[in-house]
Amino acid sequence: MSRYDIIVVGAGHAGCEAAAAAANLGSKVLLITMNMMNMAQMSCNPSMGGIAKGQIVREIDALGGYSGIVTDRTMIQFRMLNRSKGPAMWSPRAQNDRFLFSLEWRKLLESTRKIDFWQDSVIRIIVKAGKIAGVETGLGMVFKCKALVLANGTFLNGIIHIGEKHFSGGRIGEGAARNLTEQLVDFGFQASRMKTGTPARVDGRSLDFSKMTEQPGDEKPGKFSYTDTPVLTNQRSCFLTYTSVEVHDILRTGFDKSPMFSGRIQGKGPRYCPSIEDKIDRFATKDRHQLFIEPEGWDTVEYYVNGFSSSLPEDIQFKALRKVKGFEKAKFFRPGYAIEYDYFPPDQLKFTLETRIVDGLYFAGQINGTTGYEEAAAQGLMAGINAHQKIKGKADFILKRSDAYIGVLIDDLITKGTEEPYRMFTSRAEFRILLRQDNADQRLTGLSNQIGLASADRLKKVNGKYRKIENFIAFLKSETIMPDQINDLLKEKMTDPISQKQKAATLLLRPQMYLKDMLASIRQLETYASANHLMDDETVEEAEIVIKYESYIGKEQELADKMIHLENLVIPSSFDYKNLNSITIEAREKLDKIKPGTIGQASRISGVSPSDISVLIVYLGR
Repeated sequence: MSRYDIIVVGAGHAGCEAAAAAANLGSKVLLITMNMMNMAQMSCNPSMGGIAKGQIVREIDALGGYSGIVTDRTMIQFRMLNRSKGPAMWSPRAQNDRFLFSLEWRKLLESTRKIDFWQDSVIRIIVKAGKIAGVETGLGMVFKCKALVLANGTFLNGIIHIGEKHFSGGRIGEGAARNLTEQLVDFGFQASRMKTGTPARVDGRSLDFSKMTEQPGDEKPGKFSYTDTPVLTNQRSCFLTYTSVEVHDILRTGFDKSPMFSGRIQGKGPRYCPSIEDKIDRFATKDRHQLFIEPEGWDTVEYYVNGFSSSLPEDIQFKALRKVKGFEKAKFFRPGYAIEYDYFPPDQLKFTLETRIVDGLYFAGQINGTTGYEEAAAQGLMAGINAHQKIKGKADFILKRSDAYIGVLIDDLITKGTEEPYRMFTSRAEFRILLRQDNADQRLTGLSNQIGLASADRLKKVNGKYRKIENFIAFLKSETIMPDQINDLLKEKMTDPISQKQKAATLLLRPQMYLKDMLASIRQLETYASANHLMDDETVEEAEIVIKYESYIGKEQELADKMIHLENLVIPSSFDYKNLNSITIEAREKLDKIKPGTIGQASRISGVSPSDISVLIVYLGR
């Protein structure tokens, strides 16, 4: 019988980040997975990042996680989304080599000294006196631990659906995990079902890309990690095509055999990533839907048909896809399928992702009702950190909504719960001008260093970077620009010339003006930037954002500070809500179930009104 500090069950994105974080903090970790060849498997699309998700990956990196590093090392295309909007909306996205992504994760984990591995399934959780004591595996092995992180993904009682066919599985070609849900329900947990899906995979040699619109990567590709990862020099393109009325009509012929429409699937699917049959049904007036054709890697002809997720019979899927432009002679590797699985509503968790029912038991990833690699990885990182903190007798590590998208994600899950797969969007964050993708290192590296995850050298590098940027901004605010130095550039940018001298920062406030153009045109600006090593695109962009959006950033920071005041009003864990007769019965029940740690958390619980909060503050004051 082996003893560990922390056991992590599941080596998906959540499990990998949990194991890495706990081990790098100093805990002895065992990572148990059913298949070591599929660590951090990209079960759905071969990409990382995207709207709000890119911010999460950069936050994971700033906190000392590995997702950004692996993404950069296995990237085949990079794009910064939403460039036409303000910087609060900019979101990095990468296409990745699916095989290399998993392999790179395995290399990183195997090079982490305090992680051991065991390939097996977990069939029983061992609990003694309400506390985690260990696990038993399918091979009869018993491993003891002080904390346990469950990151089972879609494997808990997973059922795969293709038309009228259905069979057990956590992923195509892999078995489901049995017994754990039933045991957790016996402990007192509430469980429910969710559904997700994936599209067909096709042979790129059989596609006619000349009939599609090419989607190349950015001319100057960026990256996700703040560490010294490689910059992409060669990229593979994606391609855009569309469905049609003919395609929709063919798909409708299979609706009577659809497990979604026939009621065989009970779980709710993702609202923002619906299957193609769901899109046709919900948006019946639309004649076409976008399909993004994405390569699966550098050295494969396999392509992912993004936008064509389906659980219809395979013959219907293939017949319909061959009517899409460019797919007339398409050959298929496998059909799309839906998968239904167990999850546990996340309002049963503490804000550390530890369960309320079993001491030392943590949930991370799709087991909490989320969807997406990035959301899962973020939860794994936080669960791994907090499991380590708990067993070492250290303070909980909880991010506020004004600290990170990760803070928004976990706060939403705990205070609001979810009955459908939760996906992060920029619209979910009320402080998104503060939570930009470009400043995650500034926001989070110091917090990570305080708990011992981010190194002192890394923090020193971040502090040095932002001191230089602050000095650069101060220089731009003080440096005077004469009309003869700037008017040619102003004319070129089709904005009014100046007749008297102005500060460089004031000129930069014009929407037509960009700092990189000013550096190229005005000698003293270029001289200062070069002398202080400030000419790289990232630094120039950061300084420009701060100057252009300074007033908005200030106002949002004021709102965040007001919220922090409520976050600092702590509610004792022993507080008895049942005696609060002045608030509604619903509020009493919700508060007693979730047990928020602060007034701020209590104010965001669905069913708790502002008047309920006012009463609660009065009682706390007494």
